[in-house]
Amino acid sequence: MSTDAVVSYDDLKKLITSGNVQIFDVRTPEEVSNGKIPGAVNIPVTEVEEALKMDPEAFRQKYQVAKPQPADNNLVFHCQLGRRGQKATEIAHSQGYKHARNYAGAYREWSEKEGV
Repeated sequence: MSTDAVVSYDDLKKLITSGNVQIFDVRTPEEVSNGKIPGAVNIPVTEVEEALKMDPEAFRQKYQVAKPQPADNNLVFHCQLGRRGQKATEIAHSQGYKHARNYAGAYREWSEKEGV
C-alpha cells in the first residue's frame, strides 16, 4: 500500500477538528466497547466488503451514518494495531474507494496520545 494511503495521528486530529472525515473502526464490537476514537463508526473488518457493497439506505439503517461515496477524500479506517485497518483500506480500494486511507497508528497510538 502506498504511503499516501496512510494517515498520521496529526492529520487525523486535523480531519476530526475540521468535521470533514468519516472514520470506520474495523475492530470487533468487544474491542470498541473498551474505547474508541470520537465519531468513529464500528464496521468489523469481516463486514467491510459487504458494507461497501450495500445500497445507501441499507447502509444507513445498519450503521446509522451515510454511506461513503467512492470519490470521498476523507475516508479513514483503523483498528487496534494497524493490520486490520490496512486490510480494510485495501478492500475499500478494491471497491473503488481510491482515496481511502488507513490510520496506521491505530487505536493503540490514539489512546496513548489522548491519554484514554
